Amino acid sequence: MQTLVDTYNQHVSSGKIQREEEQERLLTKLDALRVIVEQKQRKFLFSKPSIAPRGVYVWGGVGCGKSMIMDMFVDTLTVGVRRVHFHSFMQEVQSSLNEARQGRVKDALSPVVKQISNAVEVLAFDELQIKDIADAMIVGRLFEALMEKGLTLVVTSNRAPIDLYKNGLNRDLFVPFIELINERFDVVEVSDVKDYRQNLISGEEIYFSPLNLNSVERMNTLWSTLTGNSSAGFTLSFKGREIIFPFYKDGVGRFDFFEICGQMFGPGDYLAIVETVRVLMVDNIPQLSRSNFNEAKRFVTLIDAAYEAKIRFICSAAAKPEMLYTEGEGSFEFRRTASRLREMQSKNWMLI
Repeated sequence: MQTLVDTYNQHVSSGKIQREEEQERLLTKLDALRVIVEQKQRKFLFSKPSIAPRGVYVWGGVGCGKSMIMDMFVDTLTVGVRRVHFHSFMQEVQSSLNEARQGRVKDALSPVVKQISNAVEVLAFDELQIKDIADAMIVGRLFEALMEKGLTLVVTSNRAPIDLYKNGLNRDLFVPFIELINERFDVVEVSDVKDYRQNLISGEEIYFSPLNLNSVERMNTLWSTLTGNSSAGFTLSFKGREIIFPFYKDGVGRFDFFEICGQMFGPGDYLAIVETVRVLMVDNIPQLSRSNFNEAKRFVTLIDAAYEAKIRFICSAAAKPEMLYTEGEGSFEFRRTASRLREMQSKNWMLI
């Protein structure tokens, strides 16, 4: 059977990633957990164990490889496992809770947990972050109930446990969840690791013009390189609204121009988007002019947000930055945006 270390070494040998001590330390932890989980599965063939193994909570900056290594862990398991974005999972849970409440059950959480635990032995949550008070109030009980059913939980997050739901409403009611993480999970920080996604595209052209078949193929090639050609989307909840990422995987998001600039997004929306990704891809940026003035204004706001967040911006456009917006209201101010687009194309951009 192939171990996590075997899989990791194959990626290193193929040049997909560089060997990192912090990642290897996490590999050792997850490989040990894999052995425990599979031994328990053999021991409890006809019923789940009453006590779950200690979970693993992995945190570190975007691009440090924590999600990549969690995916390796998931791929090597021979037991029932589900890998899911935490936000999507909580949306499912909240929907199931609403259905259970309509049935007037005494504890709506109980049937939800039972349904989840009957399906899998391991849950792998990617990108745990708590912004919604409804999630904050239920996540502690949810995790505790899942572990009481014997489920093994593995979590990745950009934040240390103590920083979850920081300054959130009624945060004192959320603190027991942080205590649960510290008591029942091995907390592993992955730090001082160069963004592996930047290694994949270092030196690559990332601004493609004009818009033609070649630009489509180049964008698709980079998407495949960064995500394995994932077709999954993602919905981000922000201030009671939903921002839909048509394509998203492991901190890489992709939009068509009118999907991200044709909607009534404001500065806050774009800040939320760039905080969610490390690499943002935008296809089919048109020639900007009076006819699409509102979209052009939003594009300027988007680039400002991406620039300040220092994310990697990859796009296909009708013209080079300096020729993208040459006439009409706002064209003079766009010169700064063009300059930023040029600066963001530098292979050293992420190091500035």
